[in-house]
Amino acid sequence: MTDSPPETSVCRLHYARQRRELEIGFSDGLSASLTAEFLRVFSPSAEVRGHGPGQDVLQAGKSAVAITAVEPVGHYAVQLIFDDGHDSGLYSWSYLRDLVDRQEMLWGDYLGRLAEAGLGRDPDVQVLMFQP
Repeated sequence: MTDSPPETSVCRLHYARQRRELEIGFSDGLSASLTAEFLRVFSPSAEVRGHGPGQDVLQAGKSAVAITAVEPVGHYAVQLIFDDGHDSGLYSWSYLRDLVDRQEMLWGDYLGRLAEAGLGRDPDVQVLMFQP
């Protein structure tokens, strides 16, 4: 019989507002930072991921997004509330660890999908034209 490795939990969370980065410390000693933009783009919510394979919604224009609140959910997850109104994703400790472990690959894939769709990371700028 083989023993599976123990589940890694989060033992430290700190949101650095000026850098817009969530600093994460795991129980196995790993420390990492994820930007608010990255966390928003990869939200585990159904609004972003959909309800099944191929239903995910590409998130564009999120480069300026910030986290306004970090709410604990039991001893297994955290709810992040973003300044663009998004608040429905629950980030489990295992999901955060997966994001950290695959950050480089996920980010590269995301940038490629944005380019393919002709979209960008910067929020849309709306210019209003009117006659006084």
